[in-house]
Amino acid sequence: MRTVRDVSAGGVVLRETDSHLEVALVGRGQPLRWGLPKGGLQAGETIDRAAVREVQEETGLRVELLAPVGEIVYWFNTRGARHHKTVHYFLMRAVGGDVRDHDWENDEAAWFPVEQALERMAFPNEVAIVRRAAALWQERGGPRSSA
Repeated sequence: MRTVRDVSAGGVVLRETDSHLEVALVGRGQPLRWGLPKGGLQAGETIDRAAVREVQEETGLRVELLAPVGEIVYWFNTRGARHHKTVHYFLMRAVGGDVRDHDWENDEAAWFPVEQALERMAFPNEVAIVRRAAALWQERGGPRSSA
C-alpha cells in the first residue's frame, strides 16, 4: 500500500465575553460531531495563510492569527492508500464575520464557552489543542495582536 503525506492547517478561534472565554467550532453529521476548522493547503500557499483561509471559510469569521499552538499527527487509510497527516493549528481571534456565514463543508458553526466545547468535541487530540490555545490566550493576556 502506498503512503501519502498530507498537510493541513486550522485554528482555534477565541473571543472573550463578559462571562467567559469562547471558542468557535464546526459541526458535521447527525448527530453533530464538533471539531476545529481546518483544511488542506492550496498550491504555493504557506501553512499560516492556509490556516487563516480555511478558518474563515469554514466558520464565516474574519480572523487574525496570533501564534502557533501545535500539531496533530495521525494515520488513516482510504482509497488504497495509507495517509500520514499533519495538521498545524494556530491561535486566532475573531475580528469580524458571523458563524451563520460558514461554507458548505460543515453543517453548523457556533460559539461555545471553552469548558462546554471541551465536553462536546469529538476528537480528544483536538480537545488538547483547545486547552493549549486557551492557556496561551491567558498567558498572552487575552486578544493581543501578533503585530
